[in-house]
Amino acid sequence: MKPTRSHGRQSVSASLKPRELMQDKPAYRDVWQARIVTLFPDLFPGVLGASLTGKALQDGLWQLHTHDLRRFGIGKHRNVDDTPAGGGAGMVMRADVVGPAIEAAQQGSHGRWPILYMSPRGRRFDQAMAADLATCSGVTMLCGRFEGVDERVIEHYGITEVSLGDFVMTGGELAAQAMIDATVRLLPGVLGNAASTVEESHSNGLLEHPQYTRPATWEGHDIPSVLMSGNHKEIAKWRAAQSRELTRARRPDLLPPEEDAG
Repeated sequence: MKPTRSHGRQSVSASLKPRELMQDKPAYRDVWQARIVTLFPDLFPGVLGASLTGKALQDGLWQLHTHDLRRFGIGKHRNVDDTPAGGGAGMVMRADVVGPAIEAAQQGSHGRWPILYMSPRGRRFDQAMAADLATCSGVTMLCGRFEGVDERVIEHYGITEVSLGDFVMTGGELAAQAMIDATVRLLPGVLGNAASTVEESHSNGLLEHPQYTRPATWEGHDIPSVLMSGNHKEIAKWRAAQSRELTRARRPDLLPPEEDAG
């Protein structure tokens, strides 16, 4: 079998300016799409416009569309928020602003197309969710600000709240970009070596084994001899053992109960 060529040596960047990657692009039915509802559309594509995700965006392997919440604002000043019902600090994004924005973002959506709200109280995003999103036709992401979004919007549209972790950010845009990055790299054709997604951390439930490359000796540290042996069976055993040990030391919560006890 001809060995799969590694993409690790490639240095890939988009040839267009980041915002140009998103302009004058019709929405193709058979291409995975991310639609972002945000007060700050100029923050996109951000890091998604660089490297492999940016090249894939330029090549049409996926599409990115933003929907500016301010366009749906109320009154002369296009207000998007108001004080919390019942009192309290901060402001809440209005249902009669966010609702129409979501309706606009969902036009032409088809197949399985979830709506996610970036929220610190949501389900924690993980590799399994990224893999599932990659099988959808697309995803719409609502990026909150202030104290959050009127709960009626979340209930009305059956929105799933998703969090990067147990911390609070000033808005959902960075979280949305992180989630899109994790998903897009799993789309067909985005990575030069698809096999790399199989062995990486979390793909098989464990953390990835250590990686090494040339030179064989650096600052008095040698590459483990088994990796230089050419014995692929022993290399596979070593990597599996290293993966389990790293997971046991750093993320024991990922191990099955019987293995964790060991």
